[in-house]
Amino acid sequence: MIEKKSIPDPYRDRVHCLQKELSKRSFSGIFISQPENRRYLSGFKPGDPQLNESSGFLIIGKSLAILGTDPRFEGEVQSQAKGYYPFIYRKGLEASWPEIGKFLKPIKKMAFEAQALSFFTFQRLKKLIRSSGNSISFLPTQQLVEELRAQKGLREIAAIKRSLSITEEVFRQISKTLRPGKTEKEIAWQIKQNIHFYGGEDQAFEPIVASGPHAALPHAEPTDREIKKGEPILFDFGSKWSGYCSDLSRTVFLGRPSERFKEVYSLVRQAQLQAEKGINAGLTTMAADALARSVIDKGGYGKYFKHSLGHGVGLATHELPSLSPAKADPLKPGMVVTIEPGIYLPGWGGVRLENMAVIRDKGTTVLNKDQSFYNF
Repeated sequence: MIEKKSIPDPYRDRVHCLQKELSKRSFSGIFISQPENRRYLSGFKPGDPQLNESSGFLIIGKSLAILGTDPRFEGEVQSQAKGYYPFIYRKGLEASWPEIGKFLKPIKKMAFEAQALSFFTFQRLKKLIRSSGNSISFLPTQQLVEELRAQKGLREIAAIKRSLSITEEVFRQISKTLRPGKTEKEIAWQIKQNIHFYGGEDQAFEPIVASGPHAALPHAEPTDREIKKGEPILFDFGSKWSGYCSDLSRTVFLGRPSERFKEVYSLVRQAQLQAEKGINAGLTTMAADALARSVIDKGGYGKYFKHSLGHGVGLATHELPSLSPAKADPLKPGMVVTIEPGIYLPGWGGVRLENMAVIRDKGTTVLNKDQSFYNF
């Protein structure tokens, strides 16, 4: 058996919580392949470069903690994943598998992450398990670790706040440089550079810079279009710090704001403020979404609010919970969510305003320091 006592906190506590959840479901082990879940449970940082390429996996069971990877990441296992047994498959996974097959004998039912494991890899692993002489049932689970990740600890919230402060500083600096004639792509490139300049590890996702009619597309990609006076410009970007993401949306108007912009912007801001004040632990995700959606509906723009109110943020930019009109999951203390209502008008543009907040027993704590909102 491989003891987990030497795994340092916070990872030991997380593994313990996962083990309790596995026991509730009558599982004696789990195969972890999702990159953010690997990091959350072990500290192992390497991501997966592309869909068909993995940097490794975890196998966790009672008194069992294995991190499997190839020789490229042997150094990272030793320095980052303290307490995990390093299974380095030097001759390929198939040839090396017998090395850990003996440790899996106590496992009768092993879970795997259905949303993260390809069918090819699933078949490959089932074959390996059979080849080692283990009669293990290999069964799917969904978002088991993600549910643990949804509630953040103090260290995680501190990392998110640091990431958000970097993102907000980038927005402040970019706002000073906006001039007619600059292209969306130029501004997006500036954002990427500034994220690193102001201390970010990386961008959390590809920046959105959408001007004029492009701002009517919630997930517009930056183009060679030049920004112009008399149009809205929608920004959506984030940075990473210590692995944790931030997510910020702001909409500005180049020149003197038009009456239409004032109307739409004011409505979106009112919807955001109502949600920030009304959300708390115990409220459902559907009810949270409705707080903002009702404001926009009453303002006559309901059909132009085209996405959910928000989503969880942590090691991934989009994670649980989803503040959606489609599902009524209970909100819990410590969840970090975005609150980002928007209105998108084809042919004209759009407005989205996004803050990040921590859910508390009573209300929320908005993490944003930036208050560069228009007051019309």
